[in-house]
Amino acid sequence: MNLDSGGFVGLLLFGLLAAGANLVGGFVLIRSGAHRFGERFLKYLVALGAGFMLAAIFIEILPESVSIWTTNLQGKPAAEAVVGAMTLLLGGYLLIQLFEHTIAPHFHFGAETHPESFMRPSAAYAAVGGLWIHTFFDGVSIAAAFLVSFRVGLLVFIAILLHKMPEGFTVASIMLASGRSARTALLATVAIGAATLAGVIAVALLDTRMNSAVGYALPFSAGVTLYVAASDLIPEVNHKEERNPTVSIVVFVGVALFYLLHRLIEG
Repeated sequence: MNLDSGGFVGLLLFGLLAAGANLVGGFVLIRSGAHRFGERFLKYLVALGAGFMLAAIFIEILPESVSIWTTNLQGKPAAEAVVGAMTLLLGGYLLIQLFEHTIAPHFHFGAETHPESFMRPSAAYAAVGGLWIHTFFDGVSIAAAFLVSFRVGLLVFIAILLHKMPEGFTVASIMLASGRSARTALLATVAIGAATLAGVIAVALLDTRMNSAVGYALPFSAGVTLYVAASDLIPEVNHKEERNPTVSIVVFVGVALFYLLHRLIEG
């Protein structure tokens, strides 16, 4: 699908909304300084986002990716095409594994950021770099999904939006815990918001030069999203569950919410 000027502006708008949610998360922490208040709210948002994102991946993004890769194919060629799509998904998943546990090994995502791990500024900046990669592919996912259809794009946008405030909250926490100023923490939050917008723009520009761009971007970004949901958010939910089992139930609420919206939008 090729973008016209109106479509490009629409993508930018959704990218700006997602980036704005990053800024809101960071701003709430920086202005209030109320980490405990933030955790009460964000732990449920993290759980809701985890369930919604997992449902979006398996109910919407993966079926669309397979459909794109197997168009006009049957039998063995179709199976080989699916392997190609799944390889891209695995590549996206492993990319975040590389950044979180090799390049930024002290990085943990979620409402609880373990400040003692971020006393060194170098570790803090490495963690922010890992979040930058996360948020860049948030933008990639949003743009790729809207290039498939407005319905798919809207569902993926909502899934990503649900964890954007926790992202902003996390990056601000990291910077403040490392001894950086509130101004630096806010700038770091702006940087990860800008990365989301950069991801949207990158896919939109690539689509104007390469008709098959969405076929590559969608499964790869799905792998990144799968890592965020399954390897970052769910462990954080499980950790919170030790003190509050209700948090785990909210994951299922997220799945149910996605399915309900999926049926309503499809109808």
